[in-house]
Amino acid sequence: MPFVNISISTKVNDKKKFLEEISILISSLTNKSKRFVMTKLNDNSEMYFEDKSPSCFLEIKSIGSLNPSEMAKPISDFLFEKLGIPIDKIYISFEDVPASMWAWNGKTFG
Repeated sequence: MPFVNISISTKVNDKKKFLEEISILISSLTNKSKRFVMTKLNDNSEMYFEDKSPSCFLEIKSIGSLNPSEMAKPISDFLFEKLGIPIDKIYISFEDVPASMWAWNGKTFG
């Protein structure tokens, strides 16, 4: 945890590099070790957001450490810089998950 699930309407050429870079960003924004950030990418997704232009939906789940008002801009800027997704074509969903509802290494965090 955190878990980042990304759906993008465009093709990402270097998926491994993109996933590593966004993991580093999320790690820094949540102050959690990169070791615990899991990212999932669904590129070339069929998406419609007003029209067929490039768009992105990003979900971030974490046990605490989420500050949506401070995180939304750097994440949106990253997606624009790396993939050219216009900031007004990006939705981000933040979810703070109770520690008792998140497990790793065979046990829950709380």
